[in-house]
Amino acid sequence: MNDELRVKIAKRVAQELNDGDIVNLGVGIPTLIPDYLGDKKVFLHSENGLLGMGPTPSEDEMNMDLISASKKPITMETGASLFDSAASFVMIRGGHIDMAVLGALQIDETGEIANWAIPGKTILGVGGAMDLVAGAKKIIIASSHLAKDGSPKLVKALKFPSSGARKVDMLVTEHAVFNFENGQCELVEVMSDLTIDELREITGGHFTVNNTLLNY
Repeated sequence: MNDELRVKIAKRVAQELNDGDIVNLGVGIPTLIPDYLGDKKVFLHSENGLLGMGPTPSEDEMNMDLISASKKPITMETGASLFDSAASFVMIRGGHIDMAVLGALQIDETGEIANWAIPGKTILGVGGAMDLVAGAKKIIIASSHLAKDGSPKLVKALKFPSSGARKVDMLVTEHAVFNFENGQCELVEVMSDLTIDELREITGGHFTVNNTLLNY
């Protein structure tokens, strides 16, 4: 996926964040979100021990001793706080994170995700994925619609190891926005020039269509 489409997804997810939210950002597309928050006062959390992460620094301001859990250089907002990773995971497991924005390898049609391992490939580690899936109050997935091999990421049933029984609330891709509620997937927004029928062709899982899109 090219950078333009990655930014498109990050900007759309940023619209879902509200002033005062404590938000954890996962690896990949979620790391772009700090640059597109505008005037929103959101508190960005990183599981390596930071609350108050700012936008991406310019090249002459980068300090590789100051990085996110994704090992990307970051800045700190005024009033940001640093702490050890144990305290960071207490925040996550204690239900103090309002929202987690994560990437995913697969999402099934009920909203269960797999985002940490592909069978037969080297496992780098689950990181904070399972804790965030279980502990965050709301979960948004920011992901390409298709995997690198062209297969759908939104599938009928997971083929990769699950990240937990907890379901996600929303999936944002370069083509569409889906909401998940009561084990059902609903298309609520089309973000490209694809028709709904064309979306179904590149989507492995079943989804209903919100009434506002029935004439799309």
